[in-house]
Amino acid sequence: MWQKINALGNGRAYWLAMMLIALSMEGMALLYQYQWNYDPCVLCIHVRIWLLGVMAVSLLALLMPQGRFINPIWHGISALLMGGLLERSYQLLATERGWIFGSCDMDAGLPNWFALDSWFPAVFEVQTSCGYTPELLFGITMAEALLLFSAVMILLTVTLMLTSLLSVRSAY
Repeated sequence: MWQKINALGNGRAYWLAMMLIALSMEGMALLYQYQWNYDPCVLCIHVRIWLLGVMAVSLLALLMPQGRFINPIWHGISALLMGGLLERSYQLLATERGWIFGSCDMDAGLPNWFALDSWFPAVFEVQTSCGYTPELLFGITMAEALLLFSAVMILLTVTLMLTSLLSVRSAY
């Protein structure tokens, strides 16, 4: 069973699917922003940045040679990105539900060397304060869907990292 899971996560189709999922999530966020006038808050922008990281790693994994020793690294980086996405998604839902109270201002908090909000304001500029995400389907809000998605994805990426590490270990 572990070999089948490992084979699933070590093919180019997996990385292409990861990139397309992250890209479609970014596209959906932009659709909500520009078509349905739901401005992004700072936590929403942070989620977009984590998804950009997932797209970048997926693209690199697609372009680089596949191998038994490099795949655990890609899955490890992907798991870290999903961990960041999970944390931001939880903060977004907790703020929406009133579980936590924190300052949510109009500054993305990005350093000058990574000023995505200045370089690409159409995608990464904070435009509203936190506390509300739009409803998607069946009463599920965007924050709830993000938390569920990121929890499933971190389980997947950690599982793939472990199976690919076991594959490397069994090679010796």
